[in-house]
Amino acid sequence: MQEDPDSSVLFQPPALDFLPPDPCSSPTCTTRTRDFTVPVSCDSRKLCHAILSYADASSVEGNLATDSFRFGNSGLPGMVFGCMDSGMSSNPDEDSRTTGLIGMNRGSLSFVSQMGFPQFSYCISGRDSSGVLLFGEANFPWLRPLNYTPLIQISTPLPYFDRVAYTVQLEGIRVSGTVLPLPKSVFEPDHTGAGQTMVDSGTQFTFLLGPVYTALKNEFLRQTKAILRPLGDPNFVFQGAMDLCFRVELSRAGLPALPSVNLMFRGVEMSVSGEKLLYRVPGMTRGSDAVHCFTFGNSDLLGVEAYVIGHHHQQNMWMEFDLAKSRVGLAEVRCDLASQRLGLAP
Repeated sequence: MQEDPDSSVLFQPPALDFLPPDPCSSPTCTTRTRDFTVPVSCDSRKLCHAILSYADASSVEGNLATDSFRFGNSGLPGMVFGCMDSGMSSNPDEDSRTTGLIGMNRGSLSFVSQMGFPQFSYCISGRDSSGVLLFGEANFPWLRPLNYTPLIQISTPLPYFDRVAYTVQLEGIRVSGTVLPLPKSVFEPDHTGAGQTMVDSGTQFTFLLGPVYTALKNEFLRQTKAILRPLGDPNFVFQGAMDLCFRVELSRAGLPALPSVNLMFRGVEMSVSGEKLLYRVPGMTRGSDAVHCFTFGNSDLLGVEAYVIGHHHQQNMWMEFDLAKSRVGLAEVRCDLASQRLGLAP
């Protein structure tokens, strides 16, 4: 653990001791899991069995346990965590390199809630560079002022509204200088809660509900018809939800200049441009061409009733989650350089 002058904590993995998982009769299992999307159950060993699902329809399952976590010289007794032994992923290649997940949502058993931090930030680098995860306030002279959008909360449970997610209000999308001709109401949750916009670091790409995705897809195609060549294979859908793909010559040094896509939130915009717009499908070629897919997908094809802003589009953005003031702030920054300035990069 390292600390900066304002006592914010730069996260490094904790040490922990192993204790047996919690039984079904434990207070953790009976009272502290009520905000789980899928109710916990009792397995054949009478242990507390949990299934945790994520915004991109992936999930993990296993047993809950309680133990003491040690952060440097500090200890945190009674930390609840999951001993997960199986899962289903929308991106198995990326997740095969993952050895654990830190729950960062607003649920009562998330790491953030159990630690009691009123604010945290992260900065995700592109490619394999180091990033930053910071608990506490970010006061750095090199960090430009953040722009904020309010977090949306509802008091009444609705069947399709995830109340522990970080929900903001998407109000529109602009492609280069063209705002998609859609009413603001199409971005708002309906009476069932379907249609919320979640900022999610655990989902790789960004997913939009069908009508909005189709409008964005058509406008992007219109603006790139002279510079990009569509794949031309209606049967290929990358990761089950991304059906707009292109052929790019393997001999080409980089992508052509592409129109930026701006996600227009209440009070702030997130600009997606350059290489963040197209993702090269690993190991896939067509003749002398690589296959690149548009990094926005169709939520309807995933069976997800929400807009999800994934971490690919949060790369090189300082993302601050201010729980005390119920808002999300963001500013563009080189995350690899931020990591170096904080002494985290090798």
